[in-house]
Amino acid sequence: MHRRLLVVLVPLAVLLVAALGVPLSVTVAEREMQETYVNRLNDVGRFASLAEAALSTGRTEALHQELTRYHDLYGIPVALIDTSGTVLLGPVDAYEEAARTEPALPRIVTAALAGARSEPSWEWAPWDDSALVVAEPVGRDSEVVGAVVTISDLSRTRELILVRWAWLAGLGLLPLIALAAVAWPVSAWVLRPVRKLDAATSRISEGDLTIRADAEAGPIELRRLAQSFNTMMDAVENAAQRQRAFVSDASHQLRNPLTSLRLAVESLAPHLRPEGDGQQVYDVAVDELKAMQRMLNSLQASARMESMRTASPVDLDEVLATRVDRWRALTATAGQTLTVDVPPGLRLLEPPGGLGSILDELISNVLRLSDARVVEVSAQVVPGHVGVGDHIGAVVTIVVRDDGQGIDVSERAQALRRFWRSTRHQNVSGTGLGLAICADLIGAAGGTLRLEDGLPRSDGSGNGLAAVVVLPVVPQVVSATDAPASAPI
Repeated sequence: MHRRLLVVLVPLAVLLVAALGVPLSVTVAEREMQETYVNRLNDVGRFASLAEAALSTGRTEALHQELTRYHDLYGIPVALIDTSGTVLLGPVDAYEEAARTEPALPRIVTAALAGARSEPSWEWAPWDDSALVVAEPVGRDSEVVGAVVTISDLSRTRELILVRWAWLAGLGLLPLIALAAVAWPVSAWVLRPVRKLDAATSRISEGDLTIRADAEAGPIELRRLAQSFNTMMDAVENAAQRQRAFVSDASHQLRNPLTSLRLAVESLAPHLRPEGDGQQVYDVAVDELKAMQRMLNSLQASARMESMRTASPVDLDEVLATRVDRWRALTATAGQTLTVDVPPGLRLLEPPGGLGSILDELISNVLRLSDARVVEVSAQVVPGHVGVGDHIGAVVTIVVRDDGQGIDVSERAQALRRFWRSTRHQNVSGTGLGLAICADLIGAAGGTLRLEDGLPRSDGSGNGLAAVVVLPVVPQVVSATDAPASAPI
C-alpha cells in the first residue's frame, strides 16, 4: 500500500514544485532589484535636498565631501551636474568613467533636468550587465538647476540573485531526486513480473508448455494475472498431453490386435482355392492391414515428435554430412540423379525432432511419389527476411526440388494438412501425415514450409515440385583460430 501512495504523492510534489519554482525565482529577482532601486532612489533624493540647500547658500564643500565619502564607502559614483551636464560636485573621474559605459545615461539625465523622475534603466535578468542609473532633479519644475546622478554596479546584486536561484533550483531538484530514488525501484518492482511474463510467453510460443509465470512478485493485480495465466497454461498443457497420450495409447493398443489380425489373415494363404477370386480378396485384405499398420506407426511417431517442442541451433554441414551419402545411394537405386548445392558454414535453428528427419521425409516423398529423374537440394541465406512467424531478420532457405509429377497449385495448401493424399497417389504407400508433421515442427522453430514449382520436366510439360524450408539464422561464432570454411558439398 505504501508503494502506491509514494507513486501517487511524489509526482504530485514534483509537479507542485515545478509549478511554483519559476514564478518564485522570478519574484525573488524582481524583489532584489526593486529593493536596490528604492535604496538608490532614497539616496539621490537626500542628496538632491542637500544640493538644493547648498546651491542656494553657496556652501558646497560639505556636500562635495558627502558625495565623495559615499563613493568611497559604497563604490557608487554619485555626482551633482548642472543643466549642461557638467559635473559640479562629487568624484568626477569615477563618475565619468562609469558614464562612458552606460548608453542610457543621457536619456535619464535629460529627463531629470526636465524635472521628471525617470524610470530605472536596469534589466532585472541576472545575465544582463548594465548598471542602475538613478537621477533626481535639483529644484522644482522650471526652476531645476541640476540633478544628482548615481551609477550603481549591480554585479553583486545579480550574484546574490543567482545564488538564490541556485538554492531554489536545488530545492526543486530534491523532489526530482526523491522521485527517481522511489520510482526506480518501484518501476523495477512493477515491471519485473511483466518482463518474466513476456519471457514466459515467448518460450511458450516456441512450444515449451512447461513454462509458468512468477505469481509471487509484483503488485497484486499482476500476481492475479500471473495466477490466471498459469491456470490457463496448466489446462493447455494437460489438454495437449491428453491428446498426445490418447494418440500414442490408441496406436499402441490397436497395434497388437491388428498384428494378430494380419497374422490370422496371412495364415489363410495355404487354404485359398485356385479357382475364384479368393486370392484377390486376400491380397486386398493384407494390403489394407499393412496400410493400417503404417498409419498406426505414423501416429505414434507423430505423438513422439510433437512431444519434443524445443528448437536448438545446428550446423547445416553436420546434418548433411550424415545423410547425403545415403540420399545418393537411394536416388541412384531409383534411377535418379541427386545434386547438393549448399554453401558451408550455415547455422540455423533446428526444429524439434531434428532437421535431418524433416529432410529425410522430403527426400522420401520425392522417391516414392514424384517419378522424378533429377533431385536437387540447395540452401542460401536471405538477409532481412520478414514474415516467418514472429521472426524478423536473416533466414536460411533449404529447397528440395525435383522434375517429377509435382502437385497442382490448388492442392498445395491441402498437401500440408494431415491425412490428405492426392488422387494420383492413392495406390502408393503412405499415410498423408509426413508433410503435415514437418510443417508443424518447422513452425515450432519459428519457420515455415511451403510448396512451389520445382525443376522443369524434360518433356517440357511443366514443372516438378519444390519443398521450401525457411528457418531463422543463428549467428555463427567465429574465433581468430578458426580454420577456413570448406568448399560446398
